[in-house]
Amino acid sequence: MLTSAVPLILFALLLFVVLAFGGVVLLSLALRYRAGTARRQGRRWAATMNVWMTSFSAVLFLFVAFLMSFWLGPTLRFALTGMVIGAVLGVLGLGLTRWEVERDELFYTPSRWLAFLITFAITARFIYGWWHIAHPGNTAPSQQHWLMTASATQFSFAVAAGLIGYYLVYAIGVRFRLMRHERRRSV
Repeated sequence: MLTSAVPLILFALLLFVVLAFGGVVLLSLALRYRAGTARRQGRRWAATMNVWMTSFSAVLFLFVAFLMSFWLGPTLRFALTGMVIGAVLGVLGLGLTRWEVERDELFYTPSRWLAFLITFAITARFIYGWWHIAHPGNTAPSQQHWLMTASATQFSFAVAAGLIGYYLVYAIGVRFRLMRHERRRSV
């Protein structure tokens, strides 16, 4: 009697773990969106630190993409393409950001649509990775779209580079906006 209940208990435990993991993923995506749309006070030291650390991340990331391109083909090309798309979105994000001056301090609220787009890009990358694992290529690469022949690693590099490019351009823009605000305040 006890031996017949063991598979049922293991199945229930596995189902619980899968559902808990799904809940954690959904919660983290919701928190990522919430943090991406929060109103922030512009602080010069924080903006400067963001620019330096994101620049360091971009250089290190591109170096790793360069090294990976020796084994995975055009990984650097995917990373550079993602970085350019992210930079364009960063400029768009700066244009869509709401800037407010209160008590002589600068506050900014990033665009909800761009925060959703970034959260969606991260989600799409995970879904693509699962799809890529579940559906291994069974046709010749010449018959498939370039996106389907890209390895999951190359696609991951493109998405990650897009995020780094976005945050780098956005951090630089926030830093310049703060410098301009401080110049006006001191005059």
